[in-house]
Amino acid sequence: MILNERDNRHTHVLGIAKQMMTAARTAPKGKGIDAIEVALVAEQDLKALADEMTRIADETGMKFFLRDADNVLQAECVVIIGTRVCPQGLNCGHCGHPTCASRPQGVPCALNTIDVGIAIGSACATAADLRADTRVMFSAGLAAQRLKWLPDCQTVFAIPVSASSKNPFFDRKPKKEE
Repeated sequence: MILNERDNRHTHVLGIAKQMMTAARTAPKGKGIDAIEVALVAEQDLKALADEMTRIADETGMKFFLRDADNVLQAECVVIIGTRVCPQGLNCGHCGHPTCASRPQGVPCALNTIDVGIAIGSACATAADLRADTRVMFSAGLAAQRLKWLPDCQTVFAIPVSASSKNPFFDRKPKKEE
């Protein structure tokens, strides 16, 4: 049997992304409480994600959303990682408010935000160990959040994944309006 890498690349990258999801799930948590949600975006949903990013660019004028939308379309898949709102009850003040009860609606618990960051780092480290290219994207995460792909998650980031001869997420040029 002869198996050409090009014929198996998509399946292989999806396998790497699934390992990234496991790494995100098993990443250490600040208080040991798991409020992380993780999902895989692939196939036609990549276009839906890029389209939402384009809508955000049109609404906000932030052109980097257009560049990042192009990157999403160049990826084999995208891993999205978010955290549900889950105050830890520590009254630690890390969110900028003295107690969890005094934290205004919409202000995230700092431990939840730190936990999602640790999960992202663990997922990216896994991809690097397996020699896949990634980039952490706030833009694609916001689009996934607006699409409600991780229900109840307040802070969402996205990690496009690629395994091509040239990393599409490196040396990126700003998207020009045409």
